[in-house]
This record gives sequence, structure tokens and C-alpha cells, in this order.
Amino acid sequence: MFKKIFSIIVLISISFGLLFAQDGQRRGMQQMNKPKFVFLFIGDGMGLSQISMAEAYLSTLKGEISNEPLSFTKFPVMGMSTTYSANSYITCSSAAGTALSTGFKTNNGVLGLDPDGNKLRSISYDIHNAGFAVGIASNTTIDHATPAAFYASSSSRNNYYEIAVQIPATNFEFFGGGGFLQPNGPDNDQKNIYSVLEDGGYKIARGINEFMTIKGSGKVAFFQEKGKEADLPYAIDRSENDLTLKHVVAAAIEHLYGTKGFFLMTEGGKIDWAGHSNDGKTNILEVLDFADAISVAYEFYKKFPTETLIIVTADHETGGMSLGDEKGYVLNLGALEPQKKSLATDKESAEKIEELNEKAKIGWTTSSHTGVAVPVYSIGAGSRMFSGRMDNTDIPKKILEVMGITKK
Repeated sequence: MFKKIFSIIVLISISFGLLFAQDGQRRGMQQMNKPKFVFLFIGDGMGLSQISMAEAYLSTLKGEISNEPLSFTKFPVMGMSTTYSANSYITCSSAAGTALSTGFKTNNGVLGLDPDGNKLRSISYDIHNAGFAVGIASNTTIDHATPAAFYASSSSRNNYYEIAVQIPATNFEFFGGGGFLQPNGPDNDQKNIYSVLEDGGYKIARGINEFMTIKGSGKVAFFQEKGKEADLPYAIDRSENDLTLKHVVAAAIEHLYGTKGFFLMTEGGKIDWAGHSNDGKTNILEVLDFADAISVAYEFYKKFPTETLIIVTADHETGGMSLGDEKGYVLNLGALEPQKKSLATDKESAEKIEELNEKAKIGWTTSSHTGVAVPVYSIGAGSRMFSGRMDNTDIPKKILEVMGITKK
């Protein structure tokens, strides 16, 4: 009898404890600062292995066996996100981008539409309608899957011109980074996309010098200098005057700051590209370049810590990268030192790059994506909402929640 009474008392105590905890969470949410400046960074193809590899590489350069933290791996809040699409455990970037942008799953290859073809709404529009400025940035072309998911919809992610011409209707204040894959349409016979943007009220800046003359003036599209308007070069292939993702983030902040607040989505898209080609050193340097871009946002956060939220995640992992590829517990990243160009620009050295990977003991299981969960790092106002386990569809919903915006 005593045991039965004791069990009932324990259950009652647990129930009251849960009620108090839930009430405390609700009160905490009510007291939590709503972020005025929100950064969402998406490392395309960036799993924990890519992050750990980049940290190990930095330590190798210092002659140490350790993991040198990156700008965002020092953030105090960490979670994990599942990435499957509506029709596959292994997602593509357009389905993952749609999930991260709208809060809904779709099929691989589809952008901004549900599996039945119904149009989905990106949180970019909800945030913009709430009075915040919006910026979209990437070091790939701006019509590529991940950036496009935050402003466009299409039955195929490969309809690049159809996607790009949707930019003017957004009225978002900033687009920047890489240019366009089909600037004159798929058959090279349609109105030039840069003219479409200008007719839609956008001022085009090619290069940093041009940007400095138009910053803060209405709607801006910021790209490389003329002749370089496609994707930004890999970090390993970069020339001295090339635009970088770090430049683009700094320009976006410069342009968007001073408004009611802003939302800036930035993709480090070439981590994925290097993963597809199993190019170890190029992949590492892209993660480090992505971390440099995030450091710009972090410096901004330090000025406005109670008003800024930074979230860093990935859409999926690419390549099945591993630190070590055989028995013996060996990793030798110093062996990568001779590589000076990416596989993309030095295809004749493909065998040599593969040999360097083997010497460095970098493992790859595929030239495609994998289905592993990806990390979520965050800091700032509302960041505790992004801890623990979540699905990629939860991330945009949480962003609206912490900003106090109702999705329409």
C-alpha cells in the first residue's frame, strides 16, 4: 500500500514539475528579446566532418594535434537538424532550401512548391511584410537552388532564367554574390537579366568601388566586376581583386543597417561543389572562407548583442567526408600543401589531387549527398530556440517565432 501511495505522490510531483517547467519556458519566451537583426548562414554540403576537417587543418598549420575552433563553432548554442526531403531520405539542395525557407517539405528537384505543385511562401516575404529589410547572398550564382529558395518558385531548380526574373517582384533590398547562369535565357534569346533588374528598380553594382557609390540607396544587386559576373571563385583559386563572400556580407550589412531591422540569408555554396568533386583542400578552404564571412556578422553581433541573432546550419552533407580513410588512426593534412588550385580549374591534375587526398587520409564515400543530420549553431537573441534536435522545416518557423512574426 505504501509503495502505491508513494508512486502516486511521485507522479503528481513530476506532473507539477512539468507544468512549472512549461510555464517557465512560456515566461522565458515572453521575456526574451526579439532580434532586430537576423543572420541565417547555410553552408551547402557542410556536415560535421567538413567542419572538423577545417578545424584540424588549422591546427596542422600550427603544428598541433587539436581542433582549432572556427568563428561559429564557438557559438554557445548547438543543435542538430534532419534533412530528408518529401520523397527521399537524401535531399537535394532545392528541396532542402525550400524546407529551410518555407517550413515545408517538397520533392527533390522542386523549388518553392509542395509535392502537389502548390506554391509555398518563403519566410523572407513574411519578414519583409513585417517591415524588415531582406538580403539574399551567395558565392554561387544567385539563381542557384539555395538562394533561389528564399525568393522564387519553380517546378525545376534548373529553370534558372525563370527563377531569376522573379527577383524584381520581391522588392527585397539586397541581392549579392554570384551572378546568373542564364543571363539571356536558356536559348540566349531573352531580355538580359541585368536589364530586367534595372527595369525593376534595382541599382547594379559590379565590384566594391561601384557598390560604395550606391550603398544605402533603395534596392541593390551587388556582383563581381564585369566579365566575372558568374559564381565567385573558390578561395584556393582567388585573385587579389576578386569579390569574396566576406565582402558581400559586409556590403549587405552596410546597405541594410539603418532600417527597422533586417534578415540576411547567406549561402556558402561552394563547400558543396568541392564535396561533389571530392576535392579535399578546396573543401577545407571553402569552410574556412565561410567562417570568415560569418565572422563579419559576429563582429556586428558584438555591437548589438541583445538585438542580433546568428544561425549557422547546412542543407545537407556532401561527399560522405571522413577524417581518416583506412586502418591505423592516421590523418596527415600537411600532405595537402602542394595543391594550389581547385579541381574545377585544374582538371588535368585530377589524379594528383586524388593522390594528395590519399596521402592526407581524407576519405570520401560518394560524389553526391548523404542523409546524415547536420549541425545548427547559434548565438544572440532567441538563440536558445535552436538547441537540441529539430527538422530543417523547424528552423524557419523558429525564426519567425523569435522575431514575433506570424506566417501567412
